[in-house]
Amino acid sequence: MHILITGGSGFLGARLARQLLQLGALSLAGAPATRIETLTLADRVPPPADLLTDPRVRAVTGDLLDLATARALPAAGTAAVFHLAAAVSAECEADFDLGMRSNFAATHALLEACRATGSRPLFVFASSVAVFGRQPGRSLPEPITDDTLPTPQGSYGIQKFIGEQLVADYARKGFLRGRSVRLMTVSVRPGRPNGAASGFLSGMIREPLAGQRAQVPVAPETAVALSSPARAIEGLLRAAEAPDAQWGPPTAINLPSLRITVGEMAAALERVAGRDATALLDWSPDPAVQQLVGSWPAQLQWERARSLGLAADDGFEQVIRDYARENPQAVRLPLGD
Repeated sequence: MHILITGGSGFLGARLARQLLQLGALSLAGAPATRIETLTLADRVPPPADLLTDPRVRAVTGDLLDLATARALPAAGTAAVFHLAAAVSAECEADFDLGMRSNFAATHALLEACRATGSRPLFVFASSVAVFGRQPGRSLPEPITDDTLPTPQGSYGIQKFIGEQLVADYARKGFLRGRSVRLMTVSVRPGRPNGAASGFLSGMIREPLAGQRAQVPVAPETAVALSSPARAIEGLLRAAEAPDAQWGPPTAINLPSLRITVGEMAAALERVAGRDATALLDWSPDPAVQQLVGSWPAQLQWERARSLGLAADDGFEQVIRDYARENPQAVRLPLGD
């Protein structure tokens, strides 16, 4: 089996690649598991060294729009595509053209390239909870369900919603088998901060654990919907594995989420690493970030994901401990039991 991951050098893309390589085989849409022969990782930069050493990995570097338009991706015989590449929320607000090129044009070109193969690959699209937004003067429905009409309030969310609709239509026309999943904000992400407006939701944990100061640009009572990296990867894989009848209609599904306030996140950090950790948090409001993040829903239902056997994280304290266990080199403060 040949699999393509766009954004394959990023945090989630690389983690998904490692998981696929560890599995060694994948069952697509309920079919018998097939051995993974080639895993193509496409990104602007090369993938991590540990992935490059695996003989099953093929790295393709370059601009995704250019690669897809030239039909350099996906390769002939590709059975599954995980489309994770995207410009993130704050980048799209700051640079409209970047967001349209990276999130709309590149997605459309990749769908056209998949259509041109004639082999109907299974296409998993990483959408976002940002497709939902609180309209000025109106309240969001509570809870948000799989069937709630998206009302995005930022360019990133609008572009992701367009992507969902494109995937659904290409699936309806029989050009591919489309599966769109709405990722929650993933925390805790290791490594350097990215350009997402929600990046502080990882930074406020990651930086203090490393003994560094972190800015928290929203009020403590701000509620968010979170997912650990492990639960996000589970959702992407299950989207590829679920039989058509179990998956249901081609519209997007909400992946499981943990509802929590930013203040509760800080309290969980203190329980894990003590007051030395929370003393490193700088609560400095940023109206632009507060407005964007505050427009996203925190209370969601995910009945379709539940029917696929997926579940949310049990609690944020365990998410922090899992991050510390997986990234011991990045933790400088002592952790409590």
